Amino acid sequence: MNSSSCCLGIDTSNYKTSVAIVSCGGGIICNLQQYLSVKKGERGLRQSDALFQHVMNLPVLIEEAFSKLPEGCSIDTVAVSTRPRSVEGSYMPVFNGGIAVGRSLAAGLGVPLVEVSHQEGHIEAVKYYSEMKNCDKLICFHFSGGTTEALLVDGEKLEIVGGSKDIAFGQVLDRIGVALGMEFPCGEEMDNMPARKIRPSDNILPKIKVNEGYINLSGIESSAQRIIAGGDTEAEELVSMVFDRLADAIVGICRNLHDRYDVSDFLFAGGVSSSRRIRRTVEHRLEEFNICFGKAELSTDNAVGVALLGGKKIWL
Repeated sequence: MNSSSCCLGIDTSNYKTSVAIVSCGGGIICNLQQYLSVKKGERGLRQSDALFQHVMNLPVLIEEAFSKLPEGCSIDTVAVSTRPRSVEGSYMPVFNGGIAVGRSLAAGLGVPLVEVSHQEGHIEAVKYYSEMKNCDKLICFHFSGGTTEALLVDGEKLEIVGGSKDIAFGQVLDRIGVALGMEFPCGEEMDNMPARKIRPSDNILPKIKVNEGYINLSGIESSAQRIIAGGDTEAEELVSMVFDRLADAIVGICRNLHDRYDVSDFLFAGGVSSSRRIRRTVEHRLEEFNICFGKAELSTDNAVGVALLGGKKIWL
C-alpha cells in the first residue's frame, strides 16, 4: 500500500453537495460541503432543482479539493454515492450529478470508481473515527432530513430493524421550523434556541409510541402545527417540547432493540444526530448502554465516509 495513496469521495444528497479526500491512513485531507439554496418559506427542493445546483457546485468544490492535496499524494480511487440506501429499488435522481462527475474523474485519472450508498457513507464517517470502529455487532441509527432508521450492523451486513414508518425526524423539525418562520433546513437553528425545561406532565405534545423498534411521527408534527396556528405557545417552549418527545422516542427504541437483539452498543449517524439537545438527553437516560454519537462535523451530510469506503476497496 502506497502511503501517499488517497481517495476522493463525492456525495450529492438532497440538500448538500459534498466532496472529501482521505488518505490511506484515514487522515481527512479535506471535507468540503455546500448547502443547496432553498427559498424562504419552502420546505424542500424538487429533484430537478437540486440536481442543477449540484452540477453547479461540484466543479468549484473539486477544484478546491485538488488544491488541498499535499505534494506527493495522488488520487488512486474515486468513490461516489449513487443511491440513498443499499437496498433494492433505492433511487433518487439527485445522485446522478455526483455519478456523472465521479465517472468522469475516474476515467480521466485512470483509477477505479467505487459506488456506495449515501447511508453507508453516513455510517462509515462516524464509525471509523469512533470508539466503535472495530465493533462487529451494533445498532446504528441514521437520523437525517429524510431518513429515520435503526440498522443492525453485523460485520458487513446491514439489516433495518427499526425507525419511522412515516416521516423522518428531520422532516418533523423542518416542517415545524418553517411554520415558525425559520430558514430551511431548520434543525440547527432550532437546536441553538434557548432551551426551556419542560416537565413531562406539562408537555402538551403527544407521546411517540414505540412498537417493536418502530414509531410514527406525523402525529407530533400535526399537533405542533395546530399549536403554532393557535398562537398560544412561545416558539422556544414548543421547540423544547418537540426535542423532548424526539429524545423520548430514541430512548424507547434503544431499550426495545436491546431487549430484542441483545445489543448494548448504539452508534448515531446523520444530521439530526448532531443535535446537542438530543445527545445530552439520550446519553443521560441510557447510561447503562454504550452510546456513541459521531463527531458533529461528520454527522451531517459529508463525503468523508464515501471516500473511506472507496479507499478500503484498494487499500485492504
